Parts: sequence; structure tokens; C-alpha cells
Amino acid sequence: MNKFLCCTLVLLDISVKWTIQDDSTPKYPHYDPGTSRQLLCDQCPPGSYVKQHCTATSPTQCAPCPDQYYAEEWNSNDECQYCSAVCKELQYIKQECTSTQNRVCECVEGRYLELEFCLKHTECPPGFGVAQPGTPESDTVCKRCSEGFFSNETSSKAACLKHTNCTALGFKIALKGNAVRDNVCQENTDITPQKCGIDVTLCEEALFRFAVPTQLTPNWLNILADSLPGTKVSIENIERIKQRHSSQEQTFQLLKLWKQQNKEQDTVKKIIQDIDLCENSVLKHIGHPNLTFEHLNTLMASLPGKKVGKEDIERTMKLCQPTEQVLKLLNMWRIKNGDQDTIKGLMYGLKHLKTYHFPKRTIQSLKKVIKFLHRFTMYRLYQKLFLEMIGNQVKSVKVRCV
Repeated sequence: MNKFLCCTLVLLDISVKWTIQDDSTPKYPHYDPGTSRQLLCDQCPPGSYVKQHCTATSPTQCAPCPDQYYAEEWNSNDECQYCSAVCKELQYIKQECTSTQNRVCECVEGRYLELEFCLKHTECPPGFGVAQPGTPESDTVCKRCSEGFFSNETSSKAACLKHTNCTALGFKIALKGNAVRDNVCQENTDITPQKCGIDVTLCEEALFRFAVPTQLTPNWLNILADSLPGTKVSIENIERIKQRHSSQEQTFQLLKLWKQQNKEQDTVKKIIQDIDLCENSVLKHIGHPNLTFEHLNTLMASLPGKKVGKEDIERTMKLCQPTEQVLKLLNMWRIKNGDQDTIKGLMYGLKHLKTYHFPKRTIQSLKKVIKFLHRFTMYRLYQKLFLEMIGNQVKSVKVRCV
């Protein structure tokens, strides 16, 4: 190819590129007094201003915005804008003044901007839940709880909760819930014999305890619920368990609810049968002592931690059969003391009972229960089963014998 033609094409290509670049820069009209002509000058980019307008022989000269001044867009201004925004009471600086942006202020947590004032987010009253949480720019949107949902608190964050499914828990509705109250459940005596309201039995505790990690992670309960086979425990029930129970108790309550919801599955049927056998064995040891109020009060006073009060003991003696009274009081002690191990608490108590005039036969019976649950291997037999059911999430769990 002709060398002259090659050079011409290269120069033409460079010229085209510069033309495209120039065209991409915003322009503004400017009258040049030196030539009395109307020129199209290049604007200055964000963060700068026009220090000197273009002429027929020189381009626009731009200069950066000084401190506390800004220019958000391409412009033809002779100066930058002053960072005028001043944060008011109950506001904080979300974005400090820069060369390209004015200072941005925002209301503190829990408030929103309305007519230059940071007002507190509206709190939805009982019967209403949060349909849309408040933001720094908008107020909370409340909505009346629909059928089957309730809210019993005044809150700017809480949504309506679903009524407790008493049937799924194995109970019946004693008082139907409404927009401000949850369903009140009670033991369904028409279907199952009353068990004196014992929530988690000693045998269930022995089976469930190994599934509780030594250190619980914040999302442990959701991981466990998602890993269990069969009918899943609903998100509403999981949240309700989290709100009402301590960390370890949450796992017990979740597994008990899962067991109740899946009681027709063959695997769960076998677990229930073995728990029943265990409970029958425990009753053989602990069910025969006919203890007085003073005996039960002494037993409860010997346990560590928070005490089961005299009123609770009196109520237990009225509601429960003599064979169930000790089991009920031990259940109440565990709930009062959060994540305490019932059998360990009972072992501690027996050491102190020796100093009181406590029936020797009862002490021997309690020792037999402790020994039985120590050698009880039901939860070990089902350890492999549980690991297969809930996968690797439980493989790191440290198995702890009660």
C-alpha cells in the first residue's frame, strides 16, 4: 500500500477518535468577545468548575472545587456550590461533604423525616402488626391482624403472629384467639390421659439432650428444624419457641413438637414406644413413694439454682397423682433453671438430703432413677438414626450423657 495513503488513514483514524471523544463531552454556548463569535465550550466534570471559558484558540479551563464546595454534575458554572446541609437534632451525617456531593443527613434509628423534623416511628397497637417497617424517610405502616393472626404488644417492628395450632401440639383449644390474643391450649383429655402437665419428661430429656450442641449458634434451631424428616415445624412455631424458651429448652420443645406432628411415621412410632417403656421403668422406681408436702418442699429446696416455690408444690399436689408429683416438680425445676440438666441437679440434691430426716426409701428410689437413666441406652441406640435423619449438622454435636 502507498505509504502516503497509510499515513493519511492513520491520521484520519486519530481524527475520528478525537472527534468522538470531544462529542461525548457536554457542551455549553459561550460568546467570545475577542472574535464576536458564539462558541460551544466543553463543560467541566463533576467535582470542578469553569475557571476560564474557552476561546477560539483555547479550550475550557477547569479547576477542582475547594474544600466544603461541590459540583454533582457536568457544569458551566463559575463556582461550585457550597455544602450547605447542616444535620439537625436527632440526625447524623450519613455522607460527609465531598467535591461531588453535598452533605447527607439522616434521622437516627427509630425515627423518620417529616417537615424537617425527625419523628418517632409509629408503634402499632395490639391487634395490629407491622406491614411495612419504618425507614429514615417513611413512617411505619400498620395493618390490622387478619383472621388467624394476632398481636398482643405495642411495637414498631413486630408483625402479626399466627395463632398457635393447638391440634398440632396434641392439645385442644380452651380459649379461641382473636386479633389481640393467641389461642389458649389445654390438655386434650378426651384423647389422651392427663399426664399432670409434664412438658418434657425425664426420658424425653435423655433422648433429646444429645442433639443439643455444646455451644448453640444463632440459627441452630432453624437448621435442626429444616433437617428433620417428615412434616416440618412451621416458621411461626419456631419463632414462638424462640420467644418463650431458653436456648437448650428450645431444642427440646422443637423435637417434642416434631415428634407429635410425625407420630404416625414408623420411625417416630418406634421412638415413642421406647420413650413409653422408659417412662414406665422410671415410674416403677419413683412412682410409689407417697410423700408429704414437707418432704416435697425439702426435696425441691435441696436442688441448686432457682427454687420451686411452696405455692407450686401445693398446686402440684392438688393437680397430680402421687406417682407423678416428683416428676412434675423436677420438670418445673428444669424450666425455672433454663439449660440445667435435671439428673445432675437431682444428684446434687441427694447429697444434701442425707443431712435431713428424709425417707430412705425415697432416696434409694431416686438413686435408682439416676442409675437407670445413666445406663439407659435408648438415645445411644438412636444416635445413628438421628444423625442419618438430620445429616452433617448434628455430626459436630458433642453427645452428652445425662
